[in-house]
Amino acid sequence: MNGEVTAFIQRHQLLSHGATVLVAVSGGPDSMALLHYFKSIRDEYRLRVIAVSVDHQLRGEESKQDLEYVADCCRQWDIEFVGESVDVNGYKKQEHIGTQLAARNLRYDVFAEQMKRFQADYLALGHHGDDQAETMVMRLTRMADSSSLSGIPVKREFAGGYIIRPFLCLTKKQIEHYCKETNIYPRLDPSNESTDYTRNYFRINVLPLLKEKNSNLHKTVQHLSESLEADEEFLQLEAKKMVENVVITDEDPRKVVFSIDAFQSRASALQRRAYHLILNYLYHEDLPKDLSYVHQEQFFALMNNKKGNVQIDFPRHLKVEKAYNKLIFYFRQSEDLQSEFHETIPIPGEVLLPDGGKIIATYTSELSLQNEHTYICLENQVEFPLSVRTRHDGDRMTWKGLTGSKKIKDIFIDAKIPLKERNRWPVVTDNKGDIIWLIGLKKRDPIPNQNHSLYIQLYYEQGNL
Repeated sequence: MNGEVTAFIQRHQLLSHGATVLVAVSGGPDSMALLHYFKSIRDEYRLRVIAVSVDHQLRGEESKQDLEYVADCCRQWDIEFVGESVDVNGYKKQEHIGTQLAARNLRYDVFAEQMKRFQADYLALGHHGDDQAETMVMRLTRMADSSSLSGIPVKREFAGGYIIRPFLCLTKKQIEHYCKETNIYPRLDPSNESTDYTRNYFRINVLPLLKEKNSNLHKTVQHLSESLEADEEFLQLEAKKMVENVVITDEDPRKVVFSIDAFQSRASALQRRAYHLILNYLYHEDLPKDLSYVHQEQFFALMNNKKGNVQIDFPRHLKVEKAYNKLIFYFRQSEDLQSEFHETIPIPGEVLLPDGGKIIATYTSELSLQNEHTYICLENQVEFPLSVRTRHDGDRMTWKGLTGSKKIKDIFIDAKIPLKERNRWPVVTDNKGDIIWLIGLKKRDPIPNQNHSLYIQLYYEQGNL
């Protein structure tokens, strides 16, 4: 095994002589084998090896014993040791995130701190070839963008040095065999056998089936990952050149403008990546959690829209406006934001409106009494997601029995709605931007027939409107 790992390190230039290497060690077989491997090459490479172990405090005394086990092994192997405890449960409640993400964030915070403390060159992690295969297959089932499929990188920049993964050339079985050969008796985490976690499900149920067809799956997937990573690096470089040549940016206020013809003259692969580079610039790399592939689809649909003036709303008050052959990204200024809003409606769930009202969305099997504050439809009757927003200039809607469409402005006039209330009146739209409900005034769709078992109902709870 050592020869295979060393060849992998040399091929990818993962290690330099005389370096300081932190090894992330949990006490499990992967990280213990990795630590032992670095112990075995320490003299040859003149390395300073430091083990870093993090207790997530998720398994009480058991996880504390994991830390003590790693510390004891380091004493026996004459390796420097750093142990830290982190409060995962407290952090996940504070940040409203899942256990695994909270643990990862805190663990990497510790790694970054120790990298700077020791001025380390590398942080070695024990991810192996089976981890890579699991990651690639998992992403294949839920990612729609090829740039997200490149898997776990062999090497990447981190905290003034590099994260390296020398074991990506190995299988889990090879690592377990190495532990037996070297008399390593690792600690085992019982949560790794639970299929409640998505990764465990793929490892236990999916990977064995794939390996029946290809016993060298880990090598095939690693080669694919490296190829995709190299391709993505090239495409990102070309996309940056495209943005430099096509896109005009302003800093104060932050704004992006480009010619649609010039943008669309480039390859679609570059257009997609340029779109993401633009968003990274506008959001300062802090992309909103509710930014999704739906927004990307809306962006490209906007460029192809035949109308001269159209606009869509992105999270955090970012507006994307088509003005004939120009596309403009800009943030609404504070004076414009006092009455304007745009939110996606979760189903089931609720959206709080600026005036203190709310929209409550539910699934229901009964058609209860309907009035101007409720809207009900079949799931296949609308295109999701649904949104609630304030009106836009030129907004129109249609409904059963109406020939053509009617301006929202004229509906307000007919209903004698005061001018000061019109700009904050809630408008419900589908994914195409079509208005399906002008709350309290007009509904696009009639009440469906009562021959279905499940409906979607929106209920408007009035605020100070």
